[in-house]
Amino acid sequence: MPSEEALVFSPLVESVRACLPDDLPVYLVGGAVRDAFLQRVSHDLDFALPREGIKTARRVANALQADFYPLDPARDTGRVIVSAEDGTRTFLDFATFRGPDLEADLTGRDFTVNAIAYDLHTHALHDPLGGALDLKEKRLRLCASSAFTDDPVRILRAVRLAVAFGFQMAPATRQALKPAVDGLARISPERLRDELFRILDGPQPASCIRLLETIGAIGHILPELTVLKGVEQSAPHVRDVWNHTLAVMQHLETILAALAPEYRPETAVDWTTGLLVLRLGRYRGRFAEHFARSLTPNRSLRGLLFLAALYHDAGKPASRSEQDGRTRFLGHDVLGAGLSAERGRLLALSNDEIERLDVLIRNHMRIHNQSNRLVREQKEPSRRAIYRFFRDTGEAGVDLVLLGLADCRATYEQTLPQDIWAAYLDDCRLLLENWWEKPEESVAPPPLVNGGDLMKALELPPGPLVGELLEAVREAQATGKISTRAQAVELARGMLPKPSRGEAP
Repeated sequence: MPSEEALVFSPLVESVRACLPDDLPVYLVGGAVRDAFLQRVSHDLDFALPREGIKTARRVANALQADFYPLDPARDTGRVIVSAEDGTRTFLDFATFRGPDLEADLTGRDFTVNAIAYDLHTHALHDPLGGALDLKEKRLRLCASSAFTDDPVRILRAVRLAVAFGFQMAPATRQALKPAVDGLARISPERLRDELFRILDGPQPASCIRLLETIGAIGHILPELTVLKGVEQSAPHVRDVWNHTLAVMQHLETILAALAPEYRPETAVDWTTGLLVLRLGRYRGRFAEHFARSLTPNRSLRGLLFLAALYHDAGKPASRSEQDGRTRFLGHDVLGAGLSAERGRLLALSNDEIERLDVLIRNHMRIHNQSNRLVREQKEPSRRAIYRFFRDTGEAGVDLVLLGLADCRATYEQTLPQDIWAAYLDDCRLLLENWWEKPEESVAPPPLVNGGDLMKALELPPGPLVGELLEAVREAQATGKISTRAQAVELARGMLPKPSRGEAP
């Protein structure tokens, strides 16, 4: 058992300790203690105490000037949310014991590595199940043989922890996985969603998804994906749709790592990644800012992008056809967008998240079409193409760039020609350059006129025609055809419907 000095805790642990009453035992438990053993700082802090969970959470929130709400009144659990200046948030949950005492609480948890408690008052460590030894030996072991059947969502957690930390599942843990899989059907969509996003937002999400498919869990979580296995594709694809999908996720993770804020040479181990860094490395900070935002407080844009990668080809089985000796998937983008939207609703994603998934999957072929044209005709995307790309995708265009690059690499793998990869990078660099460096030229130019201006100048009533004319003016401005208010009005005037014969002019 290591000393307290060998553990790495969030500074917030000391802040919490300072505002606790002396007569109330409070223990840090779960993943935060596990991470402290592994010299990692956790941003999710769980505290267990014998009573007054919500009351203590409210007290801590007041002392830290943080947000508070009752998380689970039935279990006397309160949540404190501490927001940092950079926008990152730390969640502090205060829950009463699950059982009569601390030992009962710990033995009722999922894995022994999560069943260690740290006493905030005495600094003592409590480890009744030998979790510290399991951590040292990188072993994932259930606290009880019934842990998976008691709460089947722990299956997803087991996969995530095993992959993320390189743990080996103990034989009894591994054997208990498959028999408990059917129990996932009784888990609420919200809990499945939260565990799924922890996988997608963590390391090696493709390996996690593959393992979940191997044990039969994917059919209970993302059933639309089960039909992707064995759906063959014509060249240049080198894998069937399922394995291609997992490869896209793997390459997406490689690309994000190579474009992370701090450059690490070990991320550019092959020529494709090296060229990626050379062409797009100047946008590291921009990518970091992009992914620091979120569409909903508890889920990241990164996780949503990986979910889009999972579903980007989900429409292929239903759209498969044979033409001239080749397998084609016409319209798979539209079908896949529909499938992802329906799954998003079933997982209780927000409307903004569902819309982002729809945009990503519905438009994921655009990067391929533009890059292939650059290879065939040596023609870069026009200003009109760039304007329309971002008109239709907005901020999601940044995600589409990354998804398109990962899709390209997964399509060709080791057969990827250098000229094709260079074309993809040139196309994506041009898009990002316009989005981040000169948006007023070709993405969102300052308006020359508004709807009121056009209605007054052209004597038009309110209606859809005004919106159509405004869009035509914006596109003409973005493509450099007009630059003044007078030109905008004249362009709109020339687009007015001609009066029918017999009508007054």
